[in-house]
Amino acid sequence: MLRSAVILAGGEGVRMWPFATVRNKCALPVANVPNVRRQADALRQLGIERLVVVVGWNEASVRHAFLGAPEPPIFVQQPKDGGTAGAALAGLRAVGDEPTLVLCGDIVTASQTLRDFIGQAAETGAPGAVLCDEIAEAEGADWLSVQSEDGLMRRMVGHDAGAKQRWCGAAIVDPSFVPVLVANPGRMTSVPVGGMPPMEPDLAQSLNEWQVDIAAIPARGFVVDMDKPWHVLEASGRVAEHLTGSLEGSSVHPTAAIDDGAEIGGHVVLGAGARIGRRVVVEGNLILADGASLTNGAILRGGSVIGARSSVKEYCLIDERTVVGADCIVGHGAEMSGVMLDGAYLYHYCEIYGVVGESVDIGAATVCGTLRFDDRDAEHRVAGRREHPRIGANASYFGDHSRTGVNVITMPGAKIGAYSCVGAGIVVYNDVPDRTLLLLKQETVTRPWGPERYGW
Repeated sequence: MLRSAVILAGGEGVRMWPFATVRNKCALPVANVPNVRRQADALRQLGIERLVVVVGWNEASVRHAFLGAPEPPIFVQQPKDGGTAGAALAGLRAVGDEPTLVLCGDIVTASQTLRDFIGQAAETGAPGAVLCDEIAEAEGADWLSVQSEDGLMRRMVGHDAGAKQRWCGAAIVDPSFVPVLVANPGRMTSVPVGGMPPMEPDLAQSLNEWQVDIAAIPARGFVVDMDKPWHVLEASGRVAEHLTGSLEGSSVHPTAAIDDGAEIGGHVVLGAGARIGRRVVVEGNLILADGASLTNGAILRGGSVIGARSSVKEYCLIDERTVVGADCIVGHGAEMSGVMLDGAYLYHYCEIYGVVGESVDIGAATVCGTLRFDDRDAEHRVAGRREHPRIGANASYFGDHSRTGVNVITMPGAKIGAYSCVGAGIVVYNDVPDRTLLLLKQETVTRPWGPERYGW
């Protein structure tokens, strides 16, 4: 039985902008739980006794994710310029001499997927194993691909455009892997012709050079690698769908209440003090956390998760698979589809599709454009690279602690940086950097006017 695991949560996550400015991306909430904590809780349930979390960039956010955990992990510092190979080495040395699951902290999946991976790996009897899944051919260049034969990994290749199978960021290794990590060449040498890997020690390269049988285990269930902002949309939607879709009946805390005038069309879970009021319509399954309220005609399409103490009210509309964080407000006539992080506010006739960061204040009548005149998806730029997301290309992304004024319009794919403000009446065509104030200047004409203009 596997008893040890290492979670790698030290990378800078530059491709996750604008949501990795104030936190490590592994601490991003997924269905209102920081992902690294979600992983750790799942691993504890699977019998993992010794859990090591490797921290680095913005480590405070990762450590904070474990506040109140019944069994806190062991925290280990990622070595400078060590890359994923150095992080794994630090974690494995803290574990000791036993087989260990190594898991990238930005991987989002269900606990059953990890359970199946561990179980199938044990059945093969191989010293090592990697988790993989199939991808569309167009996405091959975005991931580390796995080439396998007869159930065994033959090679991992970096960003191969023609790849059909990717590595899902999970591997099982034994103590014989440590010397291979120590001898990592400092970059990914297994690349397509003309490939240009960064000078960074890569765990995948050491897996290539480990001279043992490594089982290639297909994932049973969804796996999302949260690498870029649209992956937050995909991950939260998948987890919300999984959590609400798994409900076999309703569960209402004794202190919670559902008004007789509400229309409930699915199973609901209500935490302590949660409330569903009159004229509320819930069209599917719903999870409502402690102290949250749905009141006065709110409409929810179903499959959603609403965080603690949040208020959803006054004929607003929450789309299916939407996640609303804790202490949020979705007010009069607002429409929300996607993800709201803790403390975000939507007031008065907003129409938002995308990810709204922590403590974001969306001004009245702020609207997200979601359909281009040519009916095509928006192109994104991430760290200078052109990106064409499969999900969320036309969504808008509001960085943490940002604000919009009244009547702001974001065009498909727009991203607003953390700590930034977009003034009233602006149409946001291009990404707005962190810590930026964007104001609209207008020219006015002043002339005399009065009754004499009308012949009096």
